[in-house]
Amino acid sequence: MVTPSELRIGVLAVQGDVGPHCEVLARLGAIPLPVKSPADLDRIDGLILPGGESTTIGLLLKKSGLDAAIQDHHRRRGLPLFGTCAGLILLAKRIEETPDQPRLGLLDVTVRRNAFGRQIESCETVIDAPLFGASPLRALFIRAPFVAEAGPLVEILARWRDRAVLVREGAILASAFHPELTDDDRVHRYFLRRLVAARPAA
Repeated sequence: MVTPSELRIGVLAVQGDVGPHCEVLARLGAIPLPVKSPADLDRIDGLILPGGESTTIGLLLKKSGLDAAIQDHHRRRGLPLFGTCAGLILLAKRIEETPDQPRLGLLDVTVRRNAFGRQIESCETVIDAPLFGASPLRALFIRAPFVAEAGPLVEILARWRDRAVLVREGAILASAFHPELTDDDRVHRYFLRRLVAARPAA
């Protein structure tokens, strides 16, 4: 097992809130690296798909060939993936309102976009997540999706208003909220320690 300080974590840098993820990673001792092309995937130990506009990001992934490259790295060498907000949508196998939207389709869930309604376009709250300790997680939702249905191998790690907002399936972690925009780094810490550092060497 490698230590967090040895981990090179890519942050998909085609659109979205790349900087905040890089700041959290650096604070935790990992090495953040922007990912803009398929070749960038060869030098990372894990990949974060940040929030942004999921349709735009999906089209840019397809245009650059990053979609197929990410799928290949995940399936062939078990590259750990962590998606936040739009990243959750991109990872999902099924999207309720836009079933033909370009995406990676690696996580066995159905997501609903803008799921909490326009009246909650931005909301900071706390959510119970026993896996992360007794203290609730701070969570910022911005026009957030949620997981409407999850496959049998998907673990639901946290719910808010009875809706799944943090899930894991194997080497994939996905959240409906933005942990990178609060000072609570436990979700990133979990990704580094439990998904990236703990995986067998390639």
